[in-house]
Amino acid sequence: MKTKIIIAFSGLLFATGALHAQADCATKAALAYDDAKAQRYEQAYPALMEVKEQCPTYSLATFQYLERAVNHKMATAQGAQKNALIEEMIQLMNDRLKHFPNKTNPAEIKGDVAWLKYENGIGTKETQFNAFDEAFKESPESFTSPKRIYAYFSLLVDLQDEGKRSLQDVFELYEEIIDKIGAEENRLAEMLAPLLEKQEAGTDLTTKEKQLVDNAEINLSAYSTVKGSVNGKLGQRADCDNLIPLYNNDFEEKKTDVKWLKIASERLSQKDCTEDPIFFKLSEALHRAEPSAKSALYLGQLAEAEGKSSQAMKYYNESASLETNASDKSRVYMKIAENYKKQGNFSQARTYYRNALAAQPSAGRAYLQIASMYAQSANNCGETTFDKRAVYWLAADYAARAGRVDPSLSRIANESVAAYKGRAPQKADVFQEGKQGQTIRIACWIGESVKVPAL
Repeated sequence: MKTKIIIAFSGLLFATGALHAQADCATKAALAYDDAKAQRYEQAYPALMEVKEQCPTYSLATFQYLERAVNHKMATAQGAQKNALIEEMIQLMNDRLKHFPNKTNPAEIKGDVAWLKYENGIGTKETQFNAFDEAFKESPESFTSPKRIYAYFSLLVDLQDEGKRSLQDVFELYEEIIDKIGAEENRLAEMLAPLLEKQEAGTDLTTKEKQLVDNAEINLSAYSTVKGSVNGKLGQRADCDNLIPLYNNDFEEKKTDVKWLKIASERLSQKDCTEDPIFFKLSEALHRAEPSAKSALYLGQLAEAEGKSSQAMKYYNESASLETNASDKSRVYMKIAENYKKQGNFSQARTYYRNALAAQPSAGRAYLQIASMYAQSANNCGETTFDKRAVYWLAADYAARAGRVDPSLSRIANESVAAYKGRAPQKADVFQEGKQGQTIRIACWIGESVKVPAL
């Protein structure tokens, strides 16, 4: 009986102590959080560390504020002190994952750790690459930072230069990275499209919508930059002079390897290395082994190169109907549209350019091509000289969209907009016709309307 009383009393003391500790943590945490919110990180740091050690599960905010405090210290630290802080930050991230697994994305933590090591030159290129690779493979949807995407690819190229990875490894990751960038661009462009249409229709955007547009355009610009950097890093490794001998050497050994045939054909196709016999051999082998959207595309390119336009279009349409990848489907539609445009069939060309945009909303070149066809048709689409010249306003609208959904086209889009507006009616013309603010219906194959702007 006496033993039971002692045990019960001990348990009560333990529980009371725990409650006191929890209350102490709450008090310290409240003061530390206030200091951190006010960016008094030097004062906040010791108290936050105490809360983390004594009550690690008290609140996720403890780890969030500690990350800010450590980042603040790292900003001015150098040498061994900075390295120690980096290790502390890595441990902090891992502790956060340990204590708040349901509120922490493991892949994001791995990505953050990989970036810390890369940015600060910790470890070898091999270990840095492996850290990014693990984060990317665990959760590609979480791997969205343009800087990290470039670092991941850049490290692999460096390892290939050192003879530690093959050129094929580089090409395979390149395909994944370009697909990832394309997916992010499409996501942003899809969100942006209705807002741009609303804006172009003269409807004011809400403050929230304006912020969404600004953020989307900033991120689209970042992805455009990193895509250019990735292509620059790949450089001459993907030129026809390197690809053709590489695939010629491997063909006999791998001509029944469907995965290899797909990658080799895709690489030659994207780099327009389609006139060499190896492309024909690869395309035929792939179509025999596994008829698909890709093999139909490559046979279409071969037919086009041989001047067999109708056969090429047959293969292209087959490819588009089979293709499930959005950016690749858009690419095929662009090819079909370009063929119709060359034939002067602008209406059909526009249909396929619109199909390209439906598949990939960030396909800004489709907007530029539609703008170009409108401008070329201006003299045939209107009753009066004023109405004919009004077509250029519509062309300018389409050209402007190109630069907004694909910032890499901003320069050419802006130049096109300026050129088209220069050919459109000017202020004196609008005043003379008395049509300011009116809507003009454009006849012929265009079949759209344009509002006379306030000049």
